[in-house]
Amino acid sequence: MGEIVGGAVVSHVPPLVLPEEIRRELNDGEDTTLYAGLHELRAEKLAPVKADTVVVIDTHWYTTIEHIVASHDRRQGLYTSEELPRGMSQNPYDFPGDPELANAWAATSESRDDTWITAIDDPYLPIQYPVVNLLPFLQGDERWISAGICQTADEIDFLLFGQLLAEAVSTLDRRVVVLGSGGLSHRFWPLREFRNHEAADPELHIRTPEARAADRHVIELMKAGDHAAIVDFLPEFRQHGPEGKFGHYLVMLGALGGRECTSKGTQFGEYEAVAGTGQVHMWFDV
Repeated sequence: MGEIVGGAVVSHVPPLVLPEEIRRELNDGEDTTLYAGLHELRAEKLAPVKADTVVVIDTHWYTTIEHIVASHDRRQGLYTSEELPRGMSQNPYDFPGDPELANAWAATSESRDDTWITAIDDPYLPIQYPVVNLLPFLQGDERWISAGICQTADEIDFLLFGQLLAEAVSTLDRRVVVLGSGGLSHRFWPLREFRNHEAADPELHIRTPEARAADRHVIELMKAGDHAAIVDFLPEFRQHGPEGKFGHYLVMLGALGGRECTSKGTQFGEYEAVAGTGQVHMWFDV
C-alpha cells in the first residue's frame, strides 16, 4: 500500500534560476534566501523521506472544465518562458514520469458526478516553469508528474482533488510527496513602478500592507498546523489574489488529510517579496 510521505508549499519564482550576480543585483547586493531554502528543503526533508514520486501542483497550468494530470513516461526538452524569455530561456529539463499513478488518480473520478480528472500524455502538452524551476534544486531519482489548477474549481474541489490523489496512492506501491508550487498574495506592481520593487524585503516591496499582513497570518497558521483556520480565512485572503486561487496549497492539504490535518510547517528561507508578491517555502511532515 502506498502513502503520502510529505508535502510542501514552494516558491518557483524566476529569480531562482538567474545567475547569482543578477540575483544580488536585483536584491541590493544580497542573495535571496529562497535560493538556499530550496536546497535546504531537499537535504533536510525531501531526500530523507525517500519518495518514489513527486507530484507538483502547478499554478501556471490553468484548466477549465476538469482537473488534468500529466501522464507521460518521460518529459524532456528545453524550456523558454513566454512570460519572461529574457530570464528563462532554453533551460533544460529531463525527468521520468509516473503514468501509473497519473492514470490511477484519474480513475478515482470515473464513478463520481462531482469531479472530473483526466490524465494526458500528449507529447506536445506544454510544461510550465512552476515545475521546471524546481528541478535544479529538488530533483533526485524520483518520478515527477504535474497537475493543473482548474480555474472553475473552489476550495471544496481542490481539497477533493488532493483527497483523491491520496486514495490513488493508497492503491499503489508508492511513497509520494506533494509540492504546491506557487506563492501567497500575488499582486504585481504596475509596469512603471515595477523596477523599483524587485528586491526581497517584504516590508518595502509586498504590493500592499494588507497583503503582507494576510501572508504573515497564513504563514503563522501553517507553522501552527492550524489548516482548518487557513481554509476558513480564504474568503478574506482572496482579496489579495493568492496565486492559483491558493489551489496548490489546497490540493496538497487534501492529500495530507484536509481540514483535519494538523501537520506543523517547517519554513525554509525567509518570507520574501518578489515583484510585489508574497513567497515562502514551507514543508509539512506526515
